[in-house]
Amino acid sequence: MPSNRKPSIVFVHGLWADGSCFSKLIPTLQDEGFEVIASQHGLDSHAEDVANVKRTLRRVSQPVILVGHSYGGSVITAAGTDPAVAGLVYLAAFAPDEGETTQSLQEKFPATDIFSHIEIGDGRVWLKRDGVPSFAGDLAENEQNLIWATQSAPVADLFNQKVTGTAWKSKPSWYVIATKDHTIQPELQRFVAKRMGATTFETPSSHVPMLSQPEFVLDAIRKAAASVMNDTKAQAAQG
Repeated sequence: MPSNRKPSIVFVHGLWADGSCFSKLIPTLQDEGFEVIASQHGLDSHAEDVANVKRTLRRVSQPVILVGHSYGGSVITAAGTDPAVAGLVYLAAFAPDEGETTQSLQEKFPATDIFSHIEIGDGRVWLKRDGVPSFAGDLAENEQNLIWATQSAPVADLFNQKVTGTAWKSKPSWYVIATKDHTIQPELQRFVAKRMGATTFETPSSHVPMLSQPEFVLDAIRKAAASVMNDTKAQAAQG
């Protein structure tokens, strides 16, 4: 590919969300000349979510930066082994090591507030209305209402499902830590960011920094993209 082409961006959502949770990022990145697409996966199976992201990679030009939020971090950790992927950006996200599940990683740290505000129904994990402040407490009330109304509930055992592949061991990574997060422990976020050797950014955000602090997240993605472009140019010069 031309060494001056911007990498494509593929967004990967987590629980109680779909690709529209990146709606404050996508238009700006498109205006800046990035090819952008958001995976829409069903949260029925960790392996199928990973497979869906890999299919989505084929809809854009290479190289690709995967951006995963929350459980989406577990998904990009596995899907990022695909050769189309040049970098990984984690947003308040899980990043399991080989042999870990999302659940076993989560259990290394104290439970967060969110687990007092969920319920199991029809084999899915639903976020209660009174749990939205623990998920997105720094958003306006109308935005919180929209999150609850459009939530995508995962299958109950999703976090216990294991998928092979640990892309952060071989691909460069960037991590946005949400220091006011009541869904994933900030200390878990710091732990995985340090373990993967990520370039790290911290911001006083709830669990949804892409909605509450979009400019901060956009800046992190731009830095990742610039790094990937520099690497591509260096490889082209050597080749």
